[in-house]
Amino acid sequence: MAATWKDKGQQLVYSVFNPFIQLLIKLGITPNMITLLGLVINIVATVIFIYGAERSDRSDHGCLAWAGFVILLGGLMDMIDGRLARVTNASSDYGALFDSVLDRYSEMVMFLGICYYLISNDYFYSSLFAFIAMIGSVMVSYTRARAEGLGVNASVGIMQRPERVIIIGVSAWACGLFSNSFGGDFKVEAHMIPIPLFETITIFTFPIFLLAIMANITAVRRLMFAKNAIANKN
Repeated sequence: MAATWKDKGQQLVYSVFNPFIQLLIKLGITPNMITLLGLVINIVATVIFIYGAERSDRSDHGCLAWAGFVILLGGLMDMIDGRLARVTNASSDYGALFDSVLDRYSEMVMFLGICYYLISNDYFYSSLFAFIAMIGSVMVSYTRARAEGLGVNASVGIMQRPERVIIIGVSAWACGLFSNSFGGDFKVEAHMIPIPLFETITIFTFPIFLLAIMANITAVRRLMFAKNAIANKN
């Protein structure tokens, strides 16, 4: 059922972007150009994280709204390049490799910006979870790619790239909007423990915490799935 809803969601997005796809075709834009644009957009998101870390203080997270929006825009490029390749019959082995490699660069560059922002604002433990989330994200993709090289389709689990992009982009965007709405940081203090129960940055960091756990679980699940599939082949 989940896969069905995901497929329906993709078809809805494709129907919205089909006129844009047709425009790209008329302009002679290739899928690899869109893939490269996606990397550039994620670099821009990282620049926003770094700029926000250097120009604002710990109580102001407004820049995250812009970073989140840019991350979501970069995620759209990842959908558009695949759709453009299929519509124009431009799919190729090198194109798939180019897309995969640049997607990994895009994701790691994005996490660089996230870690920089969190460390600069003294959210050290949150930055550790962001790093763990980056490890899980890379391993989810690597495990699938390595399994496919052995003839096994291990595209199981819930934390694939679109889900990761949506979680990070939406949480950053929501955190930035929340910060702007309250004019800065907002905290709910606890009396029995030395840390706040909630503060504005939690809107961003808690989803990353969940992502760190679920992405690594997905990577391990894919490993076990591939193990069973290889054993059944033999």
